[in-house]
Parts: sequence; structure tokens; C-alpha cells
Amino acid sequence: MEGAARMKRALISVSDKSGVVDFAKELIDLGFEILSTGGTKKMLEENNLAVTAVDEVTGFPEILEGRVKTLHPFIHGGLLAKKNDPSHMAQLEEQGIKGIDVVCVNLYPFQKTIEKPGVTVEDAIENIDIGGPAMLRASAKNHESVAVIVDATDYGQVLNELRSNGNVSLETRRKLAAKVYRHTASYDALIAEYMTNLAGEEQPERVTFTYELKQSLRYGENPHQKATFYEKPLGSKFSIARAEQLHGKELSFNNIRDADAALQIVKEFGEPAAVAVKHMNPCGVGTGENAADAFSKAYEADPTSIFGGIIAFNREVDGSAANILKEIFLEIIIAPSFTEEALNILTTKKNIRLLTISFDEKNAPEKVLTSIEGGLLLQDQDALGFDDAELTIPTKRKPSEEEMEALKLAWKVVKHVKSNAIVVADEAMTLGVGAGQMNRVGAAKIAIEQAGERARGAVLASDAFFPMSDTVEEAAKAGIAAIIQPGGSIRDEDSIKAADEHGIAMVFTGVRHFKH
Repeated sequence: MEGAARMKRALISVSDKSGVVDFAKELIDLGFEILSTGGTKKMLEENNLAVTAVDEVTGFPEILEGRVKTLHPFIHGGLLAKKNDPSHMAQLEEQGIKGIDVVCVNLYPFQKTIEKPGVTVEDAIENIDIGGPAMLRASAKNHESVAVIVDATDYGQVLNELRSNGNVSLETRRKLAAKVYRHTASYDALIAEYMTNLAGEEQPERVTFTYELKQSLRYGENPHQKATFYEKPLGSKFSIARAEQLHGKELSFNNIRDADAALQIVKEFGEPAAVAVKHMNPCGVGTGENAADAFSKAYEADPTSIFGGIIAFNREVDGSAANILKEIFLEIIIAPSFTEEALNILTTKKNIRLLTISFDEKNAPEKVLTSIEGGLLLQDQDALGFDDAELTIPTKRKPSEEEMEALKLAWKVVKHVKSNAIVVADEAMTLGVGAGQMNRVGAAKIAIEQAGERARGAVLASDAFFPMSDTVEEAAKAGIAAIIQPGGSIRDEDSIKAADEHGIAMVFTGVRHFKH
């Protein structure tokens, strides 16, 4: 590929046909012979372009419903021959094989196929491309001699270099080859995931995940850390990655993580709810008749920490809610929708990010990936909710109906607080949150102190069991009326006894919600 004279043959076979006619026409104008097959060949011919069929080159017809058409030495010999190696070129001449200089191939739409509701296994299997990846990988391996294109956005650069220099530079060919291997690796990762699930394998000996670039970020958690935001193909639609941003500055790394945390909490609620998050922890959660009512309670829960926070709603934000929200410095507001009045009010604030997400999508829980240096931890998402718990009440006093509603709210929230975690709440809102402490009684003291006098008659939730009775004693001092916790400690009786002594109702869920 060192001179224009060698740039004479291009093989084009694409499922994504955007721009391919103009690309092929330009190549023909530059002196290329076009090889093609199937639907691509038909489209090019319908546009009056001269095309040589692949079966004319191979001398062998397509067989097995098109499963075999390009898997032939007359094709792969042309792709893999080193054009700067005399012995390779001599072998091509001896076998009557012509070299191929440009390859433009993309693959059967496997992802789009398995996204379809009710797709059959047979349809999925038929959309696993064989010849396409083989041609792409061969061409990419031989990128010193072949320019290989898998993405229509690269047509322009290839044509510009051909017009200007008569060839495609090695630097560009290498970048194109790297893109090919990323593309085929991603394609195979989706197939591997599909087949692994189909086979019912829960702990395969290898896992490969693929993600697509969503946006570059200015930096990561801190300005000295580089960061990028990727989206999972076929991932949850109920996701920050699928959010539509209506207004405001570009999301930052920390914005995205906090927004995801807020979204995970607010989806726990069926009634109108508002969740305020700072640094991955809820600082206020409120429920009410509507978005405005719910937010007022979330704000009241902790009016200090909410400054600069992220707010997520599970109901439309209307003008009433917007008038309250505009008075507070917030980074992001997430909601299923905003009324026109709300948008008019909130968009007067230049930098606030307004995001909409569909709350109608019901997705199966995803696997949770946690990276460590040199490794990866993979676990099921913590999808157990309050209704999944088998409640028992070991204390003499049972919680009242109002207390049970408050316990339910506190339990939904404590699930999403960094461990060790304690939440104090009433039936409508959180009153105190103790997060990320090294011991449970320390988390309780923080939550109770934040709740202040409001703790009297309120309830307390713990993400894990009490290893001793000290947390119950702290709760009793504050006037807590009821406690919800997993139970299961070898010293449960100590906590039950302390609760009984102070007239506190205690509920065991049997479910732990550690969050590290």
C-alpha cells in the first residue's frame, strides 16, 4: 500500500448502508474495482455503480442460505497477503488471486435482533455473523497492506487521504484496525453474554463486558483524574446513561454517580417521593401528595446538606414544585417529566441540570461490577425490597400502623446508605441519616443527633443486625418508638430484652443490606 497503483480493489459488504453508495462512487472515481455481495451489491447496482460479485471472484456460489460466501482463499488470500513481501505476492500470482486494498464491512445486527421483544433463539443465532468478523480480523491483522473500515464515520477520512496522497497512511490504517478489533470484541461479548445466559451458566470461567462511549468527562472524582462515561448496550433503560438532559451544564463524574444513587433510592417508592443525595448518600427523603409536598419534606429533613445536592422525583415536576426548587442551589433535578411551566421557571437558572428518565421501563436487575486493582468483583444487584422480607416481631410491643409505615420508609432508605448505616424517620420523611461509620452505634448517634427532638416517637432502621444492645440503648435515650433491623446476631436476645425494657417495638426482616 505504498503507492496509488496498488489501491485498486475494495470489498464492500455492510448491514449499515448509510453513506455507502457515495463512498463506493468516490472509490470508483479513484480507480477502484468494487467487490460486493448480497444486499450491498444490489443497492450499489440500483444506483448504477459497476460491481463485481464475490462469487465471480471465488468461482463458487453462495451456499447454506448465505452462511458461506466470502470464506474462500480468493477472498482471504487477497486480504492477508503482505504486499511488501515478494513471496506473498508471488503466491498470489501463482494461484491467480488478486489483492484487496480497502475493506468496508460491518456486521449482522445481532444487538438489534436480540433487543426485539419475543425474539426466537433461531433468529438470534442466524444473526451471528461469521464471514464479516473473519474478513475484518484478517484485514485488521494485515493493516500494513489493507485499509479496513467498520464505521461509516470513517469514510470521509479514508477518501480524503486517497484523494490527497493516493493511499491511506499507516497511522490511519492502524487506528482503523484498532477500531475493528474493538468492534469485533464488543460484538463477540454480546454474543457470549447471550449464549451464556441461554446455557444457564452463572459463573463462567471468563466474562467479557462491552460498553459504548457516551461522553468524555472533564475529569473524574478529582481534577487530576481522567474519566470517561460509557453506556452498556442492552442495559437498563431506567438509568442515568439513558437520561435525556433538557438543560444545564455537562454532567461531571461525581454528578453521574450521585444521580445514579438518587435514582436507585427513588425507584423504591410507589407514592410520590423526592430524594436528595450528597456524596452517594441520601441526606433527605420525603413522601407526600405530589412532587412539591414530597420535596418540602426532603428539604426539611436536612436543609443544610441539601445545598448543592442532587434531587430525584418519581413524579412530574410542576410549577408549584419548581417555585420551591428554584430557591435552592441544586446541581441536578431528575424526574419522569417537567411541565412547561416548571421548565420556564427552572431554566432561568443557567447551570442546573434537568434530566428526564422513563419510570415506565421495567428491567430485570443487572449484575453489579466493582473494580479492584487487578481484578473485578461481580454480584447480583441488591433488588430485595421491603415486600420481599419475611417480617417477624420478637418484642412484646408490636408497632402501630403509623409506626409500620415509618419503618417501611426507613428500611427502603437505609438499604441505600453506606454501611454502617442508620436511618431515623417518621411515616413521611427521613429525620436523620448516619452513614459510613466504623461502628453501628456511631452511625446511630449521628442519625439521632441530626433528628434532634424529632426522634421522639420516630423509628430507626439499621442496614445490618445489632451485635450488642448499645444501639437500642441510644435509641431509647432519644425516644425512638420502633426499630427495624435484619436480626440474626448471636446476641439478638440482648437487643430484644433492651427493647422490651424501654417499650420499643422491634421488627426483624431477615434481610441485610450492606453497602460498601
